[in-house]
Amino acid sequence: MAKILMPKATAVWLIDNTTLTFEQIAEFCELHPLEVKGIADGEVAENMRGADPVASGELTREEIEKGEKDKAYHLKQPAPKHAEVPQPKKKGARFTPVSRRKDRPDAIAWFLKHHPEVTDAQISKLIGTTKSTIESVRSRQHWNATNLKAVDPVTLGLVTQIELDAIVSKAASKRAANRDEKEARLSGPTLRKVVTPPPAEPNPEADAEDAGRPRDISAAQVFANFGKKAGAEE
Repeated sequence: MAKILMPKATAVWLIDNTTLTFEQIAEFCELHPLEVKGIADGEVAENMRGADPVASGELTREEIEKGEKDKAYHLKQPAPKHAEVPQPKKKGARFTPVSRRKDRPDAIAWFLKHHPEVTDAQISKLIGTTKSTIESVRSRQHWNATNLKAVDPVTLGLVTQIELDAIVSKAASKRAANRDEKEARLSGPTLRKVVTPPPAEPNPEADAEDAGRPRDISAAQVFANFGKKAGAEE
């Protein structure tokens, strides 16, 4: 049974408007019977305005009538009209047994060696470690760096094979997408292909016409011809 929003105010209304017993009201409102008696005597919740549970949908008139007829009857709230939507559980940090926590640096070394595409955040969430521990293993500053061995987390029992495959596949896909985006940005726009026009076909008529035209004559030739013409006239 869901909790009553205003238990004392509801008890005030039930005392004033029904013949239910103190025990029935106390059970329904989740109060102590002596507290309900104190409300009825005006010693508790004095001057408090009653809240109608029928109007709020927390109780039906039929249930009240059943309780008034049978003093041993237990009042029940009506079924909700709308199904309650289950709230998703929040995922916290992965719990790792104490006996296996010493194996996490080996798993970190395995990720850094075989799957560098997996981010520190993904490793931290998958095996329940911290980013500072990952960095200490990477920089060889870990207190046990000389004894670390790259062992996959499935063999160590830290994760399942399905979880490992999922995180590796996700990291690889993201890395490939980033690489394609970088290549597209560096390559720039595609250069337009230069098309060389085909050579012109020979035209006999045009060649004959050009043969009858005078060639370009220099100024020296013009004056030379002019001198020859003047000498002939004399």
